[in-house]
Amino acid sequence: MVTISFDIVTNDICKAWDKSGKSTIEKLIQNRIDEGSTIYNWIGKTKDLRQIIYELTYQTLLGRCKAENFNLLVSSFKEKDENFCSDVVDVWSLIDAELSTIDERKKMKDKFIQLVSSFKDSIDAALLKERFDVETLKELKLIGDTKTFQQKYIKTKTRLFYKQQKFNLLREEMEGYSKLIAELGDLNEKRIKPEILLEIIKSLIGCFNIDPNRVLDLLLESFECHPEFSKSIFVPVLREYLQLCERSTLCHLVGFKFSHYQKTSSTPSSLYIVAALLIQNDLVNLRDLLLHLTPDDESLKTKWNKYVDEVKEEARRSTIMILNPQDKKEDKENKAKVDEIPPNQKFGLCEALLKIGDWKHAVEIMEMFEPNQVLAQKSISLALCQLLHYTIDPLYNRKSPGYRSTCPSMPAYHVTSKRVTNYPDLLADNCTIFDMLLQLGCKTSLDPGLLVKVIRIGKNFFSEYYASPDEERPKLKRIFGNMLGLVSHVILPSLSLLLCNANVSFEVWGLMKLLPYQIRYRIYGDWKNECYDSHPELMLARAGVIDKTKYIMRRLTKENVKQTGRQMGKLSHSSPCILFDSILSQIQRYDNLIGPVVDALKYLTDLTYDCLAFCIIEALANPQKERMKHDDTNISNWLQSLASFCGNILKKYSIELSGLLQYVGNQLKAGKSLDLLILKEVVQKMSGIEISEEVTNDQLEALHGGELLKAEAGYFGQIRNTKKSSNRLKDSLLSQNLALPLCILMAQQRTGIVFTESNDMHLKLMGKLADQCHDTLVQFGNFLSIQLGSDEYNKRFPSIEVLTSQYHTPPDAAFFLTKPMYQYQIATKYDELRKQERSKPKMTNGNSSSSSSSSNDKTQRYIAASEAVIGPLSQQVHQMHDSKIWLDISPRFYTTFWTLSLYDLQVPNNAYEREIAKVKQSIVALDNDSHDGRKRREKERFEALIIKLKDEEKKQEEHHNRVKARMKHERQQWFLAKTTKNDTITKFLQLCIFPRAIFSALDAVYCSKMIHMLHQLKTNNFSTLLCLDRIFTDISYTIASLTENESSRYGRFLCCMLGIIKKWHADKSLYEKECGNFPGFVTVLRANAGNGATKADQLDFENFRHVCHKWQYKLTKAIVVCLESQEFCQIRNALVILTKILPFFPAVTSLASALEKRIDKIRTEEKEKRPDLFALAMGYSGLLKGRKNALVPEHVFHNKSQPKSAASGSTTVKTPTSTATDKKTSSSSNHNRSKSKESKSSSGASKRKSEDKREKTPKESSKSGDSKSKDSKDGGGGDSTTSSGSKKSTMHPPKSSSERDSKRRKVDPTTTTSSTADNSSKVSHKPTTNGSTNNNMKTATNKRK
Repeated sequence: MVTISFDIVTNDICKAWDKSGKSTIEKLIQNRIDEGSTIYNWIGKTKDLRQIIYELTYQTLLGRCKAENFNLLVSSFKEKDENFCSDVVDVWSLIDAELSTIDERKKMKDKFIQLVSSFKDSIDAALLKERFDVETLKELKLIGDTKTFQQKYIKTKTRLFYKQQKFNLLREEMEGYSKLIAELGDLNEKRIKPEILLEIIKSLIGCFNIDPNRVLDLLLESFECHPEFSKSIFVPVLREYLQLCERSTLCHLVGFKFSHYQKTSSTPSSLYIVAALLIQNDLVNLRDLLLHLTPDDESLKTKWNKYVDEVKEEARRSTIMILNPQDKKEDKENKAKVDEIPPNQKFGLCEALLKIGDWKHAVEIMEMFEPNQVLAQKSISLALCQLLHYTIDPLYNRKSPGYRSTCPSMPAYHVTSKRVTNYPDLLADNCTIFDMLLQLGCKTSLDPGLLVKVIRIGKNFFSEYYASPDEERPKLKRIFGNMLGLVSHVILPSLSLLLCNANVSFEVWGLMKLLPYQIRYRIYGDWKNECYDSHPELMLARAGVIDKTKYIMRRLTKENVKQTGRQMGKLSHSSPCILFDSILSQIQRYDNLIGPVVDALKYLTDLTYDCLAFCIIEALANPQKERMKHDDTNISNWLQSLASFCGNILKKYSIELSGLLQYVGNQLKAGKSLDLLILKEVVQKMSGIEISEEVTNDQLEALHGGELLKAEAGYFGQIRNTKKSSNRLKDSLLSQNLALPLCILMAQQRTGIVFTESNDMHLKLMGKLADQCHDTLVQFGNFLSIQLGSDEYNKRFPSIEVLTSQYHTPPDAAFFLTKPMYQYQIATKYDELRKQERSKPKMTNGNSSSSSSSSNDKTQRYIAASEAVIGPLSQQVHQMHDSKIWLDISPRFYTTFWTLSLYDLQVPNNAYEREIAKVKQSIVALDNDSHDGRKRREKERFEALIIKLKDEEKKQEEHHNRVKARMKHERQQWFLAKTTKNDTITKFLQLCIFPRAIFSALDAVYCSKMIHMLHQLKTNNFSTLLCLDRIFTDISYTIASLTENESSRYGRFLCCMLGIIKKWHADKSLYEKECGNFPGFVTVLRANAGNGATKADQLDFENFRHVCHKWQYKLTKAIVVCLESQEFCQIRNALVILTKILPFFPAVTSLASALEKRIDKIRTEEKEKRPDLFALAMGYSGLLKGRKNALVPEHVFHNKSQPKSAASGSTTVKTPTSTATDKKTSSSSNHNRSKSKESKSSSGASKRKSEDKREKTPKESSKSGDSKSKDSKDGGGGDSTTSSGSKKSTMHPPKSSSERDSKRRKVDPTTTTSSTADNSSKVSHKPTTNGSTNNNMKTATNKRK
């Protein structure tokens, strides 16, 4: 423990320093100074100055007093007393001796050194050097080396006290200098050695008594003239010579030479070279020499900062729009230029160091200044480029043998550094290649040859890296990282300063294409967002590109695309990211620029196209842009414009799609479906496959033909013109394994939009997003099924069991994705069976019906192949729904329904005929023109196309016949009849018809054809009449649950069903032929009492017309409910469906009038409130008025005789045109009529039999057409319609739930009657139309939701 007594500077004074301690000590010191009491006359006096300083120093060392307070005290008295600092240093010298000798105080020596070091600004260093010991001075870093300082001290003291002064100026003889100059002027490393030259110099100095310093100066002069002898002569001579004199003399001499040129002319390069060689060989210390050079560091930094500020301001002014022409700059000569800085000896020395290959000392100078400041000088950058050329040339020659090397020759005085010959040398301790290139940065552009060398070396390395085995890659990982750093910070920034150099751009792409797109895009991001802010020249380059891009875009039109495209191409070679960022910002504002810009971008290189893909993704992912319009019901215009631009640009040019597709997948994975718009546009433009609800009937007919018919007539654009772009899209999907993930994500996102994404979303927008997601899924699935081969599709997609169980894909989407797989498997199995039969020995048979037997064999093979594929699939499907479902419909029918397509059910002969006629017209047009080679080849192509279309049509007909035979074979197993027919039809509509009818336009037509096919095949336990009644009765709930596109598809389905019904309604003979004896139109099964046989009562033609009127009425009523709901979605969906079913509905004048009134009301109310509804209503109103001539009165539509007398009590069928009061009255009157009918029905069996024997009036026939019945014992309930004169009794059941609901809604329900058997021998099979239909449709809708 240090024991020191403090009598003056006590602990209390230190603790209260700020309050009273400081003032107390200052008073004591001031008193001693005023008394003249110093440390030299302190004897016999108390509280002397020495004691105060002594105690205060130790209190500081012990930490009781702060060093800052002590420093401030010394600084305050330093100005008052000039000897005060000297007194302090004397006391410190005493303390230094104590700390060095007293053992218990040695531990405080380090604190003492720190304390004294903190006073360097307050106390002159000369005082410290004068009073302190040499070792202490070294610890204070006031001297470099103790030995050198001691020698210098001794020599100085000797020179001051013992050396004789020179007064004779003629003492030195000129002959000595003459002989020395002669020796130094005739140097030859072969003739003279350094040792001999040094002895000669010594002899001349001794003989002629010449000044050694002047001899050293002459040596330097000779060195300047012959720097090539630096290694062999001058450096060894100077090293030995400096051992005879002070080492600092050489530094002072060189510094004096530099000082001489500061005031006269520019410094010669030879002096820089000599100084650099001396520094490199450690003959002169760099920092000592820099003290002699000008200008000072602070002035250089100030000039540089000023230059950078001017560059930033110039860049800012270049990117803003000046509206006043007077404010525009007429010249740009006042731009700051680094090269205009006055002569700079420090930078000149750095250049010389680089020229001789001394990177170590050169980078030391660079680090003294701001980044990029030194290398902003063109000469220094070129010197570093030359050094890099020399260093990497062996590696370049080895790795790029096919290219000619352009390595510059190095001067003789260049110090040979280690040159790189292979990649491991790049990581050697003394290798500085990466450091030099990173320091050079964008200034590599000054030497394009060096830049290309670096690019090719990197390209070769990346090729070897990715070709090497995985176990060897960790060894090269460090080089790989450094190479990526060179690409980010050297190669691409240098490219930005190379104006219009397409060759270098191609070289860069040769390197970049070896990297994965993830790494490339990260590098592009650094290039675009960071590199341009790192260097002033890059800032100016960016500003210039933005300015030129704006100039070009302002003048871009369709007429000057070629000229502006070339200008864009020139700009894109150097700064593609900046160019495209500006172009995309313009496109997002003005979508009319998309076409001209796409055409103008044909002069780009592969690198710039890749940068364009990155810029598009960056623009899409911009978090600062709102993706929705202000009303939050529509997608923003900028996103729609960008999506359209993506589709057009990716179709026309070969741009890698992997990054964009992965971006869409990531967005879907995050639950964001807005970016599906991008995928939809890309697939549509690149493949020609488009999903549009506005597809024409001719196109729709062509779409269920063969692939050739689809390509020629199924789409608005021709698919054959998109073959290359389709292949590119397919390759991108397969290379990144994105085909299946995108399909699954889209299938899952359809429900995710409703339940996850729509928390704060407008209902209209939610519907649009759901439609967009669904349409994109259908479009993408169609693209994959067309582009992928059947075998490849079968390999890449999992089974439906995996899709539904593991990926939770909805059944409709799962069947849609797997349908091509099972079709391929059936075809493959069919071919296998055919080969097996061919391998069997043939039996010779003379039967003439061999062709028909061959056809039957093919059909049986197809049925067997289908059984082999569909059978196991039916077992998998069994797990998709509850077991109760399969009591009504079999898994086999469910699988068959979802795996078949419209291609299987119908052959579009009309579409084939139209397309063949169209091609023939093209041939005729070619024959009329002049003949040449091109037109002859076109004619041959048309003729071949006709043959292919005919073959395809024939092939589809054969396939259709086989499918029909298969369906006939399976029909007995489809509907099991284990429950009621109501439940069977409900499950059929719920699980099959409804989900598929709204899946796509083709599926909507397919559902109608499937129902027609089930009717034509006379499928067991399938009631066509009940199915149709369920479809047309009370569809308001269904309409309310649909999106806009689903409404369009559902309307198309209803239109097809109405078209089928209209054919039967219009032609009695056709009805009798197609429906008369079909089980689907059975209304009552009658059992004979005698022999127990059963007889079916079919619905006659006139009663069928009554039912058709009822369906028209029910449709009208349901649509009116939606139109009057005031809900946007219901009104919109109703208008969309009305537009779709317009060819067949309304057919009755009164119903059309009811609809027209509601439509006019919507037009009036929604004109200002909801313009989109107003537009739909206006469009439908015009179409409806144009169809008025086709409408018929009710009595023409079905036989409805006028009442005989007003007292008969009969009333006409109410229509929805009545007002709310009329509805209420009508409802009550219907209720009363129903009660009267019930009372009449209780009279007895005999009365009912007698009434049945009487001939029915048209009124009764009309009522029977709308009658209802209870469910029979086997569940067959529905409309009870009987032919005139048939013998059966009728009874009226109580009102159904739908009637009660309709009364609550104040809508007039249809008045119906029902009939049942009058005894147990009569069994009713009549479909119920109101209550059960409504409830089951609700169930279907709720389950779908």
